[in-house]
Amino acid sequence: MSLLTRSAAVAAVMICITQPTHAGRIENAVAVFAALDKVTARISELEVPIDQTVEFGALKVTPRICNSRPPTERPKTTTFVEIDEIKLDGSTDRLFTGWMLAESPGLNALEHPVFDVWLTGCKTPQGGVAATSDEGQESVSDDATIGEVPRPQEVSPFPRRRRIRR
Repeated sequence: MSLLTRSAAVAAVMICITQPTHAGRIENAVAVFAALDKVTARISELEVPIDQTVEFGALKVTPRICNSRPPTERPKTTTFVEIDEIKLDGSTDRLFTGWMLAESPGLNALEHPVFDVWLTGCKTPQGGVAATSDEGQESVSDDATIGEVPRPQEVSPFPRRRRIRR
């Protein structure tokens, strides 16, 4: 092998090593939001399946997609979400349509006079949302019930404290 071909091979290997590789995005089945009720000063965790709607106070939160990256990559969790407000007369008004970033919660969070909503993460539920049965029809797993809207879970605004013995 000549010196020229050997140096060309080394240069090709160096180019391959220095080029960053990016793993594909992971599409998740559930978007996780934190929602603040400013009147009661309570933060709730909303776990909303994709293309389903959860009500939080007078807001309707509907995520359309929730993407994340593998744990080996730099974190980047995004969701495309639509948030509507239910008026007193029963009509709805679109307050927010767009992308939310979990790593930058203040960038594209919904700031409402009474409620704040921001993305905290994405997750895929254990057992999946829907599984296909033998006849080819979708059947809902034991974790979900047809027609039931998930309820927000109460989250304390204060983190749990660990007791350290000395």
